[in-house]
Amino acid sequence: MSGFLRLEKLAVRVGAFELRDFSLEIAEGECLSLMGPSGCGKTTVMEVICGLREAWRQAGKIYLGGEDVTNLAAGGRGVGLVPQDVVLFPTMTVREHLAFGPRLHGWKRKAMGERVESLAVGLGLEDLLERLPKGLSGGESRRVALGRALALRPRLLCLDEALSGLDEARHEDVLTMIRAMIEREKVTTLHVTHSIVEARALGDRVLEMG
Repeated sequence: MSGFLRLEKLAVRVGAFELRDFSLEIAEGECLSLMGPSGCGKTTVMEVICGLREAWRQAGKIYLGGEDVTNLAAGGRGVGLVPQDVVLFPTMTVREHLAFGPRLHGWKRKAMGERVESLAVGLGLEDLLERLPKGLSGGESRRVALGRALALRPRLLCLDEALSGLDEARHEDVLTMIRAMIEREKVTTLHVTHSIVEARALGDRVLEMG
């Protein structure tokens, strides 16, 4: 294997669920949609990639950009995550959400401001920067979560059922926005979904788990 993201024979165990010898490869700049029914392990695999869950008995390897990140802490992997249950800090404005990662990592004020403005333009959030989460629609909240995940220019973007819970009109708008931002940022992406329609619309390639 020579992909930008490589999983080699991972073993994962969560309660009664067990996944063995799971391998995966994503090319640099590619968006892979990993789909399958609830309970097949697709979100668990994503959590292992992000460093939120350990591989069972340290079985298998995770490589990102040629680096072995299997035992790295989540914050050291350079992975941005948009979780299924989008959680925004209730007392932070949209601007503060977009600046959250850069501020934690000590970016200079000018660079941080430029990144926030760039993300706001790309995500159509320019008029919402001073708004709190309680004043956002479901689609707007998704866009803020995506911007927060992209703010540090991650090596890998992970989307976990990123379109769930949206009505039909917002679903299409957010899907189009996500696809445009992936292309704009040129970020390698893993998209987890149970929907074949979403998988095909967003992914360059679709891999189905049984």
